[in-house]
Amino acid sequence: MDHSAAGWAARLLSMVRRHRVFAAAFGIGAVLRLITMLGYGPAMWFNDSYEYVSVALHPRPHPIRPDGYSFWLMLLKPFHSFSLVIFTQHLMGLATACLIYALLRIKFRLPKWGATLAAAPVLFDAYQIQLEQLVMSDTLFTLLVVGVITLVLWKRRLSWKAGAVVGFLLALTWLTRSIGMPILALVVLYLLVKRTGWRPIVAVLTACAIPVMAYMGWFASAYGKFAMTNSDGLILYMRTAIFADCNKMEFDKYKEVQLLLLCINEPVDSRKEYAQWYLWGQGSHNGTATGEVLHRWGVNKKWSEITNDAASAFATRAILSQPGDYLQVVVRDFFRSFHWARPRFPDESTYNMYQFKPYVELDDTGKPKRLPKWSSYAGGRTDTDAFSYEQGPPETKIVQPWAGIMSGYQQVFYLRGIMLGGILLIGLYGVAVRWRKFGGAVVLPWLGAVGLLLAPAATAEFDYRYVLPAVPLACIAAAITLRKGVTWARRSPKNASASEPTTQPA
Repeated sequence: MDHSAAGWAARLLSMVRRHRVFAAAFGIGAVLRLITMLGYGPAMWFNDSYEYVSVALHPRPHPIRPDGYSFWLMLLKPFHSFSLVIFTQHLMGLATACLIYALLRIKFRLPKWGATLAAAPVLFDAYQIQLEQLVMSDTLFTLLVVGVITLVLWKRRLSWKAGAVVGFLLALTWLTRSIGMPILALVVLYLLVKRTGWRPIVAVLTACAIPVMAYMGWFASAYGKFAMTNSDGLILYMRTAIFADCNKMEFDKYKEVQLLLLCINEPVDSRKEYAQWYLWGQGSHNGTATGEVLHRWGVNKKWSEITNDAASAFATRAILSQPGDYLQVVVRDFFRSFHWARPRFPDESTYNMYQFKPYVELDDTGKPKRLPKWSSYAGGRTDTDAFSYEQGPPETKIVQPWAGIMSGYQQVFYLRGIMLGGILLIGLYGVAVRWRKFGGAVVLPWLGAVGLLLAPAATAEFDYRYVLPAVPLACIAAAITLRKGVTWARRSPKNASASEPTTQPA
């Protein structure tokens, strides 16, 4: 075998020729990402971005979210370059598309154009590319989730070694975003239903538990609580705040004073439509200081174990007392994912953070807008931490004509919500026709996609960035459903999955 540079180049060229349709799509996706980096360097910013950077500079368990993404920033910190961080995230996006194509083409024998089509939303969706340009955890999370699903579906018989790899990836997923825990439960349930055997399942659980337990021990050393965060109860309180009516909830006014303090005096009909206000907002709404209900505890006490437990108890009481109201807000937020356009939700400010703007934002004095000067949980400040990481100005620089190209591109080229709904319905059909096999290989990515859409609606609130990680899984499920040339009578023991026959090229 020729291991020289010329030999590697020849093999690469041969592979590109064999998969020229996907290679062309991959090339276009890479060019779009290059244009984005030229137009919006060194990075784009979201409200959560600054705390990720702060943890990378001042390592500590964060009270609100796990530190997995901050660990990645920490690894890249010696280079002092947000451009490098963003470059790696664009590579993650392209790698996600490659995993989708490889799984569908090699394992499930889809036509080359079909496997490419399933990867197209990741390659071409303008909001996916914009999310990769943000200093945010979602791109890493998406790659990890797709990696887990790919590995589980690829293996006909999952060995304990492969199970250990899956478990480690699930641990990284959980440490990157808390929603990784339901993904672990889904994978383990899938392996149980498919009768994979106890060894790989134990390997999955063990390999996942070791890093997660280590992180929880670190969290306990800082906050005195063996957990991942001090925010799950507060975020659930935020979810229920828009409908919770203390007149419909029973309290012991002598023993549950803390819960009574969490009551919102504003009439339910007058409250804001979006729940984030009741966790992050300050000031009054309709003459009532609703935003102060939690914020009056102060930044540090607000995220304490006591406040979190009280908020969790209040939210649970609200859900049990008003199950119909809770179900209504969950269903409403779930179906926000399937609009044709993108309504401006949860608020104008959040909506604009997902847009490629072709102009430089100005502050009140008419000067280019700088990063906010918020205090971080380590005692630093958001703008100075970002400057320290970059060793230079970290603000987004709008450069023409590249910014204008991507701004115009974003107006047209993105996956409409109603299209995502159609993709999920195709996957649901695939699950239904395989009911004798508990949904076959379709059920794992389909349930993963639905779960990623439903979990924020049930525990927090709808946000557009929560939709994008569900898209690759929905596309995988739909592609497996629609594959052609399945020869049910002739299965290949070498290539067939545990739940699906190998397809032969039509």
